[in-house]
Amino acid sequence: MRTDIEIAQATSIVPIGEIATKLEIPDEIVSPFGRYKAKINHRYKGIAEKKPAKVILVTAISPTPAGEGKTTTTVGLGDALARLGKRTMICLREPSLGPVFGVKGGAAGGGYAQIVPMEDINLHFTGDLHAITTANNLLAALVDNHIQQGNILDIDPRQVTWRRAMDMNDRQLRYIINGLGGKANGQPREDGFDITAASEVMAVFCLSENLQALKENLARIVVGYSYSGKPITAGDLQAQGAMAALLKEAFDPNLVQTLEGTPALVHGGPFANIAHGCNTAVATKLAMALGEYVVTEAGFGADLGAEKFINIKCRRMGIAPSAVVLVATIRALKHHGGVEKADLGKENLPALEKGMANLRRHISNITQTYGLPCVVAVNRFPTDTEAEIAAIKKAAADEGVACALSEVHAKGGAGGEALAQAVLAAMEEPNHFRFTYEADTKLKTKMETIARKVYRADGITFAPEAAKQMRNLEKLGYGRLPVCMAKTQYSFSDDAKKLGAAEAFTLTVRQVRLCAGAGFVVAITGDIMTMPGLPKIPSANHIDLNEEGVISGLF
Repeated sequence: MRTDIEIAQATSIVPIGEIATKLEIPDEIVSPFGRYKAKINHRYKGIAEKKPAKVILVTAISPTPAGEGKTTTTVGLGDALARLGKRTMICLREPSLGPVFGVKGGAAGGGYAQIVPMEDINLHFTGDLHAITTANNLLAALVDNHIQQGNILDIDPRQVTWRRAMDMNDRQLRYIINGLGGKANGQPREDGFDITAASEVMAVFCLSENLQALKENLARIVVGYSYSGKPITAGDLQAQGAMAALLKEAFDPNLVQTLEGTPALVHGGPFANIAHGCNTAVATKLAMALGEYVVTEAGFGADLGAEKFINIKCRRMGIAPSAVVLVATIRALKHHGGVEKADLGKENLPALEKGMANLRRHISNITQTYGLPCVVAVNRFPTDTEAEIAAIKKAAADEGVACALSEVHAKGGAGGEALAQAVLAAMEEPNHFRFTYEADTKLKTKMETIARKVYRADGITFAPEAAKQMRNLEKLGYGRLPVCMAKTQYSFSDDAKKLGAAEAFTLTVRQVRLCAGAGFVVAITGDIMTMPGLPKIPSANHIDLNEEGVISGLF
């Protein structure tokens, strides 16, 4: 069996200019980035002239080590819709080097449902994440330089909240002390790094719809507090202009293609467990102008990425999905039912039935909490038995939603046509789209509403530090912002070991972070980290390069 990278390298793809021509994009707004990638000017005037496309959101059950294939399904569904004659655009996030070199893998799909060139996309791509990292660290340097050069803003070094960033998993940098070595080297203080995907600059980048909004949102970033408790912003440091200048080229969406030539915009890369988990607003807006249908994905399960897509991104952009695809695998559901990874290939109907509690809860959230039409996509594996497939189809039918097998990994778009037909039918069903919480409620109320309605927690508690941080944010006028929950992706609860549909638990918020530039407050629960670490055997150990410059081992 060929690996993903071998399949991608063996497939002939067309120059990216041909993809742009097919989309009727004027040459003057296309900036080729090599032969198979291009930047599309986000200020394309044709956007306003086009009827907005219908948006299909792809999400998933709670992820497991067995894998669900959400990005693969997104790509394959886009190819399948194109095969059915639909003018389709795919919108995805950019991979972070942390998972690429860690354990999770890349974000270019898999098998015969990939976006290409997958090596470029999974590695440096067009340099967007590096630009975001640099803008983040410029602001960090300006903060410490201001303190060193007289500190006119009276910044309290003990209350600097802005952290440095890098696009890599490095647990050693979670907590550091910098400024050592004497007065000339700065003032010693506690500091730390977040992974770039969790940086507020990434969130600002993804939620800003034009360069003016980008500058304004960057200026609102709170970097710390003065000795008197006043918030100090990037605007106070006059940092927003230089930061925006660093992000200018990155702000234009990246155009690539699938193995079957379906256009894809890949832009921005926030994680969904520690950030809001959706691609950029500018890419979504451009895709909605260029296509008849837009297939996009939100990270991890429907309790994380989909919830944030709806309550943060849709609210901000004024858009709504026409249907939601919930990706599941029989293997993953058996894992939720208590089966060890080594035994997932064996038929086990009792474990599957137990694990389907996770599927049912996600369906309920999509149809009842979010009010949207839902289609269950069963990402088929060779070990799936007919009895197991029948069981999951019955479970979906019992919940009143369609279910379709997806074989896009093995067959590309041809393996997703049944799913595409089911999605097209679902978009004709009644759509009662609604947000999970009202915009003008307190932070505590928003968090409690998400915990009870989406996670089905019995309640929510706040660590003393978190309660104090919330009181301070309300006093400073930030008490009505949307909430971005930072929670383990593996469970509905804040305990990764509670699989299936966790019940009888209380969610604990241990820390609250203000992201004033992004326009939300992050509630950190459980032991979630904003700087992941590498596993015992990192994926980096298997990646290699030969004398001809061909990369191997990249999935």
